[in-house]
Amino acid sequence: MKRFFFCLTFLGTIFFTRAQRILVTGFAGMSNYQGDLQDKRFTFDQAHLAGGLGVAYELTDQLFITAGFKMGKISGDDKKANKNATRNLNFSSPLSEIQLGLEYDLISLKVQDLTPYVFAGVAGFHFNPYTFDSLGRKAYLQPLGTEGQGFYNGRKKYNLTGVSIPCGAGLRMALNQQVRVGFEIGLRKTFTDYLDDVSTTYADKSQLLLNNGPRAVELAFRADELKPAFSYPAAGTIRGNPASKDWYYFAGFTISVRINGGEGSSLNGGKSRTGCPVNVY
Repeated sequence: MKRFFFCLTFLGTIFFTRAQRILVTGFAGMSNYQGDLQDKRFTFDQAHLAGGLGVAYELTDQLFITAGFKMGKISGDDKKANKNATRNLNFSSPLSEIQLGLEYDLISLKVQDLTPYVFAGVAGFHFNPYTFDSLGRKAYLQPLGTEGQGFYNGRKKYNLTGVSIPCGAGLRMALNQQVRVGFEIGLRKTFTDYLDDVSTTYADKSQLLLNNGPRAVELAFRADELKPAFSYPAAGTIRGNPASKDWYYFAGFTISVRINGGEGSSLNGGKSRTGCPVNVY
């Protein structure tokens, strides 16, 4: 029993010491995407609220290991983008992400109160595009195979989870040694062209009807809902751009709070920003 309490005390001491290097982080802002239904690389048009939580471990006073979780929503609408209004497609999708990465402050916040920073890493994300038909009924698009996935020209149904490469930059300010606030923009390069369920060409209408059903035909081409209505295009007609993969991104405000913070959390050789000695661990 004494050994147990000794070990518990020892581990607690280590955690308390190392906890001075750990910051709990929060994010609140917006999410958006760039793809076939939204061709701008970065815009607040059609953006949605997003939020997240995470942790950061201070390797040095400028370099951090980060891990976090973010949730948001993305959407696109040909009517709003105007570029392909006669295609008349639209989608929305929830978006969730788990991320691991590195952050680097260009200037130590132990030296001054404001610094730009950059970050990069790797993330896993999940999405699930859906739309509403002309009667207002919700339909998830991936199971329908709107471009003939599952039978047409070797096309396979796309995965709803994937890997992305986050990278970005921000500006951070230290309110004190425990609390930091900032604003950041983070882009995510993906390896899928189907965040919006649009990628390549139209499948043959009769084959799509036979193999994937009338619902797939109805939502693969929606210009027949316009006035005047357009006819379903010939097989092979361009529907999207497969040469360009989709991106998503988050932009917003951040807050970081140090666990067990205090003067002892300074890592700059035992001096605070004022140059006065402090306790170090």
